[in-house]
Amino acid sequence: MYLTFAWRYFKAKKSTNAINIISWVTVCVIAFSTMCQVLVLSVFNGFEDLVRSLYSNFYTDVRVIASRGKTILLTAEQINSIKNFKEVKNISLVAQEKALLQNGDLQTVVFLKGVDDNYNNVSGVPQKMLNGVFETGSADEPQLILGAGIEYAVGVQADKSLTPLTVFLPKKIGYASSDPSESLSEGNAYPSGSFAIQQDFDNKYVITNIDFIKHQMNYAANEYSAVEIALSHPKETDDVTNALQKMLGSKYTVQTKYQQNTSLYTSMKVEKWAIYAVLTLILIIAAFNMISALTMLVLEKRKDISVLQSLGADKSLILKIFLSEGLILAVTGAAIGLCLATIICALQSQFKLIKLTGNSFLIDYFPVKLIATDFLLVASTALIIAFIAAWLPARKAARQAFELRS
Repeated sequence: MYLTFAWRYFKAKKSTNAINIISWVTVCVIAFSTMCQVLVLSVFNGFEDLVRSLYSNFYTDVRVIASRGKTILLTAEQINSIKNFKEVKNISLVAQEKALLQNGDLQTVVFLKGVDDNYNNVSGVPQKMLNGVFETGSADEPQLILGAGIEYAVGVQADKSLTPLTVFLPKKIGYASSDPSESLSEGNAYPSGSFAIQQDFDNKYVITNIDFIKHQMNYAANEYSAVEIALSHPKETDDVTNALQKMLGSKYTVQTKYQQNTSLYTSMKVEKWAIYAVLTLILIIAAFNMISALTMLVLEKRKDISVLQSLGADKSLILKIFLSEGLILAVTGAAIGLCLATIICALQSQFKLIKLTGNSFLIDYFPVKLIATDFLLVASTALIIAFIAAWLPARKAARQAFELRS
């Protein structure tokens, strides 16, 4: 019954035109706010998917590193046990360290990553070659795959260079000497190609042969920086990670793809929810309009309230009528906003209408992705705020003293 009264009050023309205006302003503000919230969340979802796809080309499903220090020791039996572990598709042994890469007068600091022959089976980097071929060479004749930014920084064209680049690496065991250069190893390697994934990788990483790095840094035969693992079913990552951690023990840390780059994903989520919180303030502004509209409606309907009271309506029914009136305003605005957001996202996905400014991005448009939970979150937020806003005038209406005059 109370919904029927609320709906009639919503549709009926009020004697004071200001009530109609404020009510529809409230609906429009709620619609605008919910539309913006869904659009912002959808854009963040789109960028998150894009970043995940880019980073998944470099980061493997699972990685094993040392809990303390920079290197791990793995026996042949441990390596075989990882290879034979359920859900493990392939593994690659890695030795990585910061290095100085020099080409004549040009030099830059890089992350030099030494990989074995299985790296092609665990990483997407070989499929992202920009120039040349993915060839790391051997310990005696190492070759370098440069990130596109590194290629530019040292002034070479990786697939056409005829002169070697000089690589300086810190030795694991230093020597007591006044000459710092004696704690560095120096080696030469020819570039074989370059890759382009994303600036974070293109400007930092150079990939080479693992045996070359281990020799230059005086690593032991069973010493590595990490083990990178590809899974048969990436959806089982958490279960595999936990099982591997138990098998290897506390000296090792087993990381998922997310844990390998926690700061990036955390910052993206913080930004997403911070903007969502800011847009929620628009809903709060709409709530003040709702309070005004419902308060004026209560004043206008004082006689109706008294009639209902004379017919036996209790305070609870009166309260529900005006609470429902506020929720109708919220549902109407939220429904309009969600529909508009869906239409805009569909058009953006199909026609790429809204472009990204600048030319430093991999895509030239805003990516969007609609997720059902975002719709539920935005609608719930609108309803909760509307309920709180409607409570005060509804309670005032329920507490109105019985008064009926002819």
